[in-house]
Amino acid sequence: MSVPRKHVTALLIAGALAAALAGCASGTPAATVSSSAAGAGASETPKLSGTITVFAAASLKSTFTKLASDFEAKNPGTKITLNFAGSSDLVTQITQGAPADVFASADTKNMNKLTDAKLVDGAPVNFATNVLEIAVPPSNPASISSFADLARPGVKVVVCAPQVPCGAAADTVEKATGTTLAPVSEESSVTDVLGKVTSGEADAGLVYVTDVKTAGDKVKGIPFPESDQAMNTYPIATVGTSKNKELAAAFIATVTGAEGKQVLGDAGFGTP
Repeated sequence: MSVPRKHVTALLIAGALAAALAGCASGTPAATVSSSAAGAGASETPKLSGTITVFAAASLKSTFTKLASDFEAKNPGTKITLNFAGSSDLVTQITQGAPADVFASADTKNMNKLTDAKLVDGAPVNFATNVLEIAVPPSNPASISSFADLARPGVKVVVCAPQVPCGAAADTVEKATGTTLAPVSEESSVTDVLGKVTSGEADAGLVYVTDVKTAGDKVKGIPFPESDQAMNTYPIATVGTSKNKELAAAFIATVTGAEGKQVLGDAGFGTP
């Protein structure tokens, strides 16, 4: 029995389609190469290089020095230059054109000065908190045991200047407790205050708890409950004029990430 010609043609077309579909399912050499090339491109990560300058609050000196060193070791070809000072002084330097790529402030007030001046690229990220502690020489010659003791006649106390975050925090505690201090000097950074205490020029100084921890046995720390009235939050951001924003963003990611939290936590900083 013969098969009609139109049925033969239909069978031939169906067979051809089935073969084509089978070929697509098994994959063609061209498709395999394309997929491999795409996979290779997706796995490549741009290599960081170049130099950035980080302006950071004086209280961050030990932690940022470690983080920068670790970052450079993990990213050969990069260099992190650090500049530490009081946050207000750093803001002045940046607004006057100092070449900074990253700014880390010891309070939001000074960071806001840069954001208001449109000198920050993107929104700042809060990465740490800190509170004040009284630092005295190891022998505690003035027998300081409380914040109120700092106001006793004859006690030589040193604080940060009001425009510096640690000074603003001290002022907040004074107002909250109704205590008026008569400092023998007002310093431009918390490290300068600590220096007055370690050198024996002061009976006591108001610094951060992290500074007391860093100083080790050079000073004795005296916590006081009123310090909670003036907790400082630390923000970090890329400076808008940075010429290496990719590297700046990578360093900020380290500070705000797991590694940064570990290093900052070990130094006594709190989380925001």
